[in-house]
Amino acid sequence: MQQIGVTTATVAYKDVNQQITAPGNVDIDEQRLVTVQTRFAGWIQNVFANATYQYVRKGQRLFTIYSPDLVSSQQEYLLARKNQSSFARDAHGMAAQESGWLVQAAEERLRQYGVPADTIADLQRTGQVQRDVAVYSPVSGYITERNALPNAYVQPDTKLYTIADLSTVWVYANVFQNDVGRLKPGSSAQVTVDAYPGRTFNGRIDQILPQVDITTRTVRVRLVFSNPGVILKPGMYVNVALSVPLGRQLVVPSSAVLQSGSRAIAFLDHGEGNLEPRVIQTGPALDGSVVVLSGLKTGDKVVASANFLIDSEAQLQSAFSGSAPPAQPAAPAPATASAATAPQLHIDFTTQPAPPQKGPNTARIKLTDEHGQPVASAQATVVFFMPAMPEMGMAAQRSVTKLADKGNGVYEGPFALDSGGSFKVTITIQRNGQTVATKQLTVSATGGM
Repeated sequence: MQQIGVTTATVAYKDVNQQITAPGNVDIDEQRLVTVQTRFAGWIQNVFANATYQYVRKGQRLFTIYSPDLVSSQQEYLLARKNQSSFARDAHGMAAQESGWLVQAAEERLRQYGVPADTIADLQRTGQVQRDVAVYSPVSGYITERNALPNAYVQPDTKLYTIADLSTVWVYANVFQNDVGRLKPGSSAQVTVDAYPGRTFNGRIDQILPQVDITTRTVRVRLVFSNPGVILKPGMYVNVALSVPLGRQLVVPSSAVLQSGSRAIAFLDHGEGNLEPRVIQTGPALDGSVVVLSGLKTGDKVVASANFLIDSEAQLQSAFSGSAPPAQPAAPAPATASAATAPQLHIDFTTQPAPPQKGPNTARIKLTDEHGQPVASAQATVVFFMPAMPEMGMAAQRSVTKLADKGNGVYEGPFALDSGGSFKVTITIQRNGQTVATKQLTVSATGGM
């Protein structure tokens, strides 16, 4: 045991989280979009915010406009104020009261037109009609759409500007449907971007959209991220990691679990060199550990390294027969009994280089049966898939390679990726035209888009 480097670990309960990775895209927060329109018809005179994606601050002047209706309303307001002064000396006060109502009505009409309070104040102070009235930005943000042009005639239904506040952005992640059931709004999420290596952005799940893409079998999950400095830009491709709290679970190190076909096995250390193979049922794989659903209890000591060497040295099947109670003789099967179920296969997948990169790569799998013996003469196919990203003008990517049998259960084949990013990988094993094993996982390829 010392020569092969056996170490042990104690089975224990821990508060754990599962990480789900998925590709994603940055988008504008639709709740922070504002449109700029006028409430009157007129001709635009001078335009000060004159470029798309120009940054404007709240209260910044966007353009000036000449409107005959607005000029008439100002004249009515000034006339009402003048009449109010003239009728103020009326002995009975009725004319002055009616004049006051006229002033209030004219001022309210200017407010309904959206005339700023400082413009009304200037009108009161100077007594002069302002031919060109300025329109100001209602929020701070970036201009994503602009239709305000000099000398253009506009109506109240004309959308002149669309301004987006990018201090908060949405990220849409494409998550496989079998992972969606564990996600909840409000759970934490993290994003990494190739443009900022080593930097992580923290956010949360806002909504799980109620539709599954029938082509990719993925669900769009909307995340919310704070975006100071506009580092995350709309349309940017990102890698998303979703944290799913699993509560308090019984866990062991991943290295303590030996996959033998359809079974998961752990070696219990009883001391003095006595090891017992134990079939266990495992749950989700975590970062460096695995949830144990049955077969172990807290406080058990299990082998945490060199499991494969122990399996090979002790001949696992003999160990099972030696440690298990003797089997009762079975009655002979009738001649008409069906054939035994095909053995379960275990697939180990790697790439060269690891992780894969944009461009040519090599896929390799090690195929073994439930006893750990290599399986030959099978047909292995590996499919790499990345869903389409319409926001970036990118179609779905798909790379299919059929692996060649290299002997001793090893299969290899070349494949090429058009870009880096997160790919969903599906491995299919067939024998005699029948699918005997499949495996699905996610890999992150390096390289730009």
